[in-house]
Amino acid sequence: MSGKPKLYYFDGRGKMESIRWLLAAAGVEFEEEFLETREQYEKLLQGGSLLFQQVPMVEIDGMKMVQTRAILSYIAAKYNLYGKDLKERALIDMYVGGTDDLMGFILMFPFLSAEDKEKQRAFIVQKATSRYFPVYEKVLKDHGQDFLVGNSFSWADVHLLEAILMVEEKKSDVLSGFPQLQAFKARISNIPTIKKFLEPGSQRKPVPDDKYVETVRRVLRMYYDLKAN
Repeated sequence: MSGKPKLYYFDGRGKMESIRWLLAAAGVEFEEEFLETREQYEKLLQGGSLLFQQVPMVEIDGMKMVQTRAILSYIAAKYNLYGKDLKERALIDMYVGGTDDLMGFILMFPFLSAEDKEKQRAFIVQKATSRYFPVYEKVLKDHGQDFLVGNSFSWADVHLLEAILMVEEKKSDVLSGFPQLQAFKARISNIPTIKKFLEPGSQRKPVPDDKYVETVRRVLRMYYDLKAN
């Protein structure tokens, strides 16, 4: 494949959203094909495009890539968002791993019952403010630079901003005790490519709604009940 990367997923956030964020941060235009029916999904399966029978899947540089982390690592390296050396890459991997863990608590939130959502909301905020945000607050303070790693914009910065905004959707003043993260959020949000992605009309997806949940359940045949942590 040549030209723009093409993303195969649902018309919603899920695991593809971080890929959208990273491509947008790199200033890369991309196309999307939304899965709306079981037949579309089965066609990808039968065609051998889904190596592990899962989406996201991204067509880029002649490859059909699956596994979210592999896709993100490739994009980060391709567009110079992965540090200048092996040590910086290791730090980026560590910080991204932390934000991945935090975002994992939010990923299945839309699929929970109303009662479980309230429990999970409190759990997410508690984990963010006691386990994850203090780490990044200290990293930024000790590092003394505008970015998490070195003095250059990287995948780690993109991922952390995405996580911050996701948690703020659960509690708007969640950064009230984290001045370094407040300043970080303002800085990164004003990087031109990020600012553009945050504007209305971009390919950034809104908070998942009932239609998104129903589509995912139907296409993937998710008929079981999910429980909060």
